[in-house]
Amino acid sequence: MRLSSIRARVFYLAGFFSLLLVGSVTLATYFFVANGMSRSAQETTWRLTQVASRAIARTATTVKLDAASKGLEGAEREGEAQRQLLRAIPDILGSGGVEEGAYAFYMVEGADSLRLVWYSAEAGINDQWETRLLAIERQQPIQSGPDATRALTGMLAKADLGAHIVHLPLTLPDRTQGVLDVVYIPDKEEAILDSARVPMFIVAAFALLVAVLMMQIIMGWVLSLVDNVRMAADSIDAGQLDVSLPEDGEHEIAELAHALNNLMNRLRIRAEAQTRFVADASHELATPVAGIRGYVNILREWGSEDPVTRDEAIAAIDRESRRMAKLCSNLLSMIRSDEMLEYRHVRYDINALSREVLATAATRYIDKGLEFIGPDEGPLWVVGDPDRIEELLGILLDNAGKYTKTRGEVVLRTRKQRDKVIIEVKDTGIGIPEQDIPNVFERFYRSDASRSKDTGGFGLGLAIAKHIVDMSKGEITVSSRVGVGTTFHIELPRSHAKEL
Repeated sequence: MRLSSIRARVFYLAGFFSLLLVGSVTLATYFFVANGMSRSAQETTWRLTQVASRAIARTATTVKLDAASKGLEGAEREGEAQRQLLRAIPDILGSGGVEEGAYAFYMVEGADSLRLVWYSAEAGINDQWETRLLAIERQQPIQSGPDATRALTGMLAKADLGAHIVHLPLTLPDRTQGVLDVVYIPDKEEAILDSARVPMFIVAAFALLVAVLMMQIIMGWVLSLVDNVRMAADSIDAGQLDVSLPEDGEHEIAELAHALNNLMNRLRIRAEAQTRFVADASHELATPVAGIRGYVNILREWGSEDPVTRDEAIAAIDRESRRMAKLCSNLLSMIRSDEMLEYRHVRYDINALSREVLATAATRYIDKGLEFIGPDEGPLWVVGDPDRIEELLGILLDNAGKYTKTRGEVVLRTRKQRDKVIIEVKDTGIGIPEQDIPNVFERFYRSDASRSKDTGGFGLGLAIAKHIVDMSKGEITVSSRVGVGTTFHIELPRSHAKEL
């Protein structure tokens, strides 16, 4: 696999985006799980605080009653109750006390000063002095602890959710203020994160591998279809037009394959038509050239002595040269139809133009005794290029005269239909086989019925006629029955000049 190939580039992109996607999902999943564990630790800390608060409140009530039962009054009773409460706090919260967690008790001494009185473990000691004073000032519990970003620190190393602390303000029996720090170290939650980290990375790596493999499989399938297209292109370049691409499925590649198959079919038909045309044109050119050379030799040998032979040779040379001129004219018309010619935009009478073309055709085929019937009398004014339409009608009438038998009929009719002009050229000729009708406007195409020396066609006229109609923004269709005749139906807009 070349590093610069599409497959390699897709592999790199697939790897990068798969890593980005899977990494993002893994990171988000771990963050939500770690955040959930952190919230669980916070809830546990508050629960421990509530348990410790209730236990201290019960003990404070008990010691107050005990001091009162001893007959103590006033400050002595409050002092005795406070001493008993301070001695009981280690038993309530210490080892074997309320529950897991670490505790530290601070008492206020002077303005903004706190003294550590007791702690259950080293984990209970912290430096959150400002938060403790704020809890005393507000007389409500305040929580402090790590921020949310700390939850991500355990993704690549051992999880550390930090210590979660609640500062609980207390009022002692002698009205002295104190603060109880309830500290929870989320060892269980961190253990859960540590146990989930390795499986999470294994799943992520597996998902990354599957994503890359799936992308490569899909790309391999797509590139195989593209490779078929490339093979077809190579075949076209090598002149082999018999390749057919698979069109299975309802996807874009199948549509492309269908379009390319249609293109190759059209190219094959055109190539066959061109090959046929070259052979026919070569034969048509070779025949008059051979005739001309033969009659030139006759002139050289006997032309000066025999006037009859001389006149016959000159007439034959003239006939064959006109045949060559006609072929050259058709070739030039074909080339000219491919150029962007400027179409004129003038007002003219299409009926008068039609009668002129009919008269020319009738003169050309006078020997066959054909009856040429023109449009009704009276003008039919249109706007366009009369030269192009004259050429169009000349081609159709020449075709009709060429393929209509002796004493036949050729009819040219025109009529107005809303904003269109309808032209019909109808003959009683040999007709066109049904299988040839879709191809009659193809350049170089000649049906088997028209392949005779008498007609002398080259397969160019109807292609030129179709081009003129298209450039005039019109439509041309043909209907025909073998042995009955052919009708060409043309629809042109009444203003049919192409605007360039």
